[in-house]
Amino acid sequence: MEANPAILQMKYARIVKSFAEKACLSFEDALAKFYDSKTFDLISHGIADMHCMSDEYLCDELLIEYGYLQPV
Repeated sequence: MEANPAILQMKYARIVKSFAEKACLSFEDALAKFYDSKTFDLISHGIADMHCMSDEYLCDELLIEYGYLQPV
């Protein structure tokens, strides 16, 4: 399934904002990490319908990916 690009951009902004707050990063640093992440790659390519997951879930995936949070 392919998501609307405008909706994805808004989703990305919410994820990055949450990631920055939870990881105590500047928005710019969080944005750079987001675009370099495996999580972004999965979302942007529509793999496993990651774009359908909640913003909180995707933020947690970033936190785990970068070692700010331990997987459960």
